[in-house]
Amino acid sequence: MVRANGAVSLRELARVVQTSEVTVRRDVRALEAEGLLDRRHGGAVLPGGFSREPGYPQKTHLAAAEKSAIADLAAGLVEEGDAVVVGAGTTTQELARRLARVPGLTVVTNSLLVAQALAHANRVEVVMTGGTLRGSNYALVGSGAEQSLHGLRVSKAFISGSGLTAERGLSTTNMLSASVDRALVQAAAEVIVLADHTKLGSDTMFQTVPTDAITRLVTDEHTAAEDPTARELDALADCGVQISVAPLGSGSEPAPHQGPVPVGPRRIAPPPGAPLPGPRRPGPHAGPPGQPPARYAELGAPRVRP
Repeated sequence: MVRANGAVSLRELARVVQTSEVTVRRDVRALEAEGLLDRRHGGAVLPGGFSREPGYPQKTHLAAAEKSAIADLAAGLVEEGDAVVVGAGTTTQELARRLARVPGLTVVTNSLLVAQALAHANRVEVVMTGGTLRGSNYALVGSGAEQSLHGLRVSKAFISGSGLTAERGLSTTNMLSASVDRALVQAAAEVIVLADHTKLGSDTMFQTVPTDAITRLVTDEHTAAEDPTARELDALADCGVQISVAPLGSGSEPAPHQGPVPVGPRRIAPPPGAPLPGPRRPGPHAGPPGQPPARYAELGAPRVRP
């Protein structure tokens, strides 16, 4: 499965072989010891993961349910009449399918996949960057793309990548993609990273968004507090990143747009047009064992401690 897809999550492996994630994790350690794959938090990748990037066909099958749940949740952060930028990626493509229902929306993107998802949305205006086509992810990159973003200002940027850590922030395996993502982020008042659990704790070659510039992370519901992925979420939250956890099992069809939903006083983003916040102070950890900390929120269904 790793050879076919480039990467795979422990949850998917456990489902396919019909065993527990604990058993799968043990076997993945054994395969890593033989040099057949590299472990990542929540999954495994082919060796050389700092520079290796799966192609688009492989990415579409990786963590598909998680990406759908993340897209459902992230769409609730977009208001009617908003202007946003959306980067390239299979998760942002899922988001775009849901944004097609938001009236009066303007979407600026360098992704052909995002533009295609919005092509028949009568109430959404799509603005594409210039640039050179990068066929592996159907994205426009290079100086043309970056120059077309100069002077742009929007309320939110929705960005994905290859890896996310508290130490380095969001990163990707391609230098040209990283440069355009940085230009997209510079145009936005809020930076929202969409990353499923297989990307948490992974560190790749080129930094796109440092941790202190990330306003919010939207990720999927994964495992218990002892898991390395949960520890990475703790570290990101300590850096001031707002964590929104998308519950699985809500289905893969785009949900009707209902506008943004409040997620509690510690998770309210700055108003559109406000400057990006500077470095944040670490906050205390809270939350019962086996559950995400209280600072993690599910839009529409915030976790409440008993």
